Amino acid sequence: MDASTVIFETLYWISYALKYPVILLLMAFVVWSLALAGEFISEYTRRYRDVAGLDELCRKTDVSDLRNGKQTFFVSAFMRDLADQTERKVFNFDRLFGDCEIAMAKRLETTRILATVGPMLGLMGTLIPLGPALMGLAEGNVEQLATNLVIAFATTVLGLFSGAIGFSLTMIRRRWYQQDINDIECILDAFEESYAEK
Repeated sequence: MDASTVIFETLYWISYALKYPVILLLMAFVVWSLALAGEFISEYTRRYRDVAGLDELCRKTDVSDLRNGKQTFFVSAFMRDLADQTERKVFNFDRLFGDCEIAMAKRLETTRILATVGPMLGLMGTLIPLGPALMGLAEGNVEQLATNLVIAFATTVLGLFSGAIGFSLTMIRRRWYQQDINDIECILDAFEESYAEK
């Protein structure tokens, strides 16, 4: 047995050893994508943006309005943190804004990973069974060929399904959070101007 044969057989067995881990990961990704879709629907039903209240808050710049205002999750959390800082006479607004941006990015990371890695696993799940399928074809083993092709197509569908959900949730949430950032910047600018005048 020459060196090239050893190398090719090693490559084959390494790739084939990944078959079941990839399938299990794909199944986990499908469950994860459905859980994230449920979380997204819950977030959508609770998402409330009071534009008139936001304009009033930016005009009055009253700390009590920060605690009582009802906005989206991230805007409300920022308003509470801003109220805490102003009451404690700590005016580190830039860091507060940065922490809020990081929290939004962290929320987007999960769906972005799903959108990226899901199709990758689907492609791996497609390519790995093709080796045994071709070997079955060469040996005239139609059953082996059919079984591996079914696995290949099923993993492709699962990978694309989880990736599509991840991509859709990422795009919609990115738009939501951009709107939240605009609202937070409006509040921040109003309070910075108010305290600069004082």
